[in-house]
Amino acid sequence: MEAGKAIGLFFTRYFDFEGRSCRAEYWWPALMHAIVITVLIVGAFVTAVIFPDQPSAVFSAIFLVLLGLYALATFIPGISVAVRRLHDFDQTGWWYLGIFIAGLIFGPLAAIAQIVIGCIEGTNDANRFGRDPLGNSLVSVF
Repeated sequence: MEAGKAIGLFFTRYFDFEGRSCRAEYWWPALMHAIVITVLIVGAFVTAVIFPDQPSAVFSAIFLVLLGLYALATFIPGISVAVRRLHDFDQTGWWYLGIFIAGLIFGPLAAIAQIVIGCIEGTNDANRFGRDPLGNSLVSVF
C-alpha cells in the first residue's frame, strides 16, 4: 500500500474501531506524525530561541498551537488504527488500553509496544475481526 492511500485511510476511518489494518496503514501515518511533529517543534524552537524578539514569539506560539491542534486531530484515528492493527493479528483492541495504562507507569514500555504492534504480521486469512486487509488467503495461494 502506498503512502497516500494509507494516510487517506487513516483519516477516512477516523472512528472505525472494527476490522483490520495492515502494517503499511499503521506505519505511513506514523511517519507522517514524526515529520509533522518534528517540523512544528523545530519551528517553535527556531522562532523562540534563535530569533528571541517579540514578533517571533508570536510565530513560536502559532507553531505550538498548530502542534496542539494536530495532536487533537490525530488522537482518535491513532487509537483506531492501533486497535485495527491488533485485530489484524487476532488480538482484542482492549490490549491497547493496557498498553496506554502501562505507558503511564512505564513510559518506554508503551513505545516498545507500539513498535511491536506495527511489526507483527497479520493472520493470512480471515480471523474473528474480518478478512485479511491485504487480500491474502490460503485459497488464493493454491
